[in-house]
Amino acid sequence: MQAGDERTVLVAAPEKELLAHVAADLLDNREFNISEMPFYVEDVTPVSPDVGEPGSTGTIETGTGVLVRIPPWRCDEYNIDHPGGDTAVFWRPEHTMEPFVTQLENNLDQKHDRFCPDYLPGPSETDHELFDSYELLKTFAVPVTVTKGQEMTFVLSKWRFEYQVRDDDHRRHLNLALDTGIGERNGLGLGFINITDDE
Repeated sequence: MQAGDERTVLVAAPEKELLAHVAADLLDNREFNISEMPFYVEDVTPVSPDVGEPGSTGTIETGTGVLVRIPPWRCDEYNIDHPGGDTAVFWRPEHTMEPFVTQLENNLDQKHDRFCPDYLPGPSETDHELFDSYELLKTFAVPVTVTKGQEMTFVLSKWRFEYQVRDDDHRRHLNLALDTGIGERNGLGLGFINITDDE
């Protein structure tokens, strides 16, 4: 990056009021710093991504790496060798898709419980998969600063997902994933997804 470069920053959240406060603050104070890099906010534009009505199809890609960890008490269930202790195992392609899909769904269930009304079914309470296909683009390890002065290395993955919206519940689940991200540590910017193609 060089002085004068333009960048677009996306801020996602399931709470629209929170996003409105962020936007108002950026409009009041146009200086925006990322670590020690100063930026000037030229414009704030609201976007409302939506996978579409039931019957709509599309492609979603990860914009940032997805973190999926398998808890030690589930490793036997997936035939994954666990090194011992209470440390979770980072998902890798050799672990097969079952633990990845299950952990992704369980994580989205937690977000659904937090942000959606209790009477609406969560992702694991429906008969359909979240995505129709899962195409792994790559896996990689990256050091991440989890708190000030503490860095951890995470094994992440990048994906392309195909979907067809089954019903209103499925639409809500997919849109929730667009707002909150998928997998773990979304607060660190991991697991955010974007619609790259839709009909």
